[in-house]
Amino acid sequence: MNEKINMTSLSVKGKYYIDCDTCLDHECCVKIAPNNIKIDLEKYAAYFFKQPETLQEQQQCNEAFITCPVEAIYDDGDF
Repeated sequence: MNEKINMTSLSVKGKYYIDCDTCLDHECCVKIAPNNIKIDLEKYAAYFFKQPETLQEQQQCNEAFITCPVEAIYDDGDF
C-alpha cells in the first residue's frame, strides 16, 4: 500500500480500518456492521471500535467494505 491512511485515534488495530480523510460519514457501514463500526463525531468519520470476532461480524464487516461508496474501508489480513 503506497497511500497514507489517516485513522481516528479511536480505531482499534486489526484487519479492518477506515481512512477518515476519505470517509464522508454516509453511515451505511454503521448500519451494516453496528457491532464493529461507529462514527467519530469530532472527525465526522467512521472507525472500527471492535474487530470482528464471529463469522456473522466478519460477514457484516466484509459487506461494509464492499459497499462503502467512497472506498474508505480497508481490509488487510485474514480473519
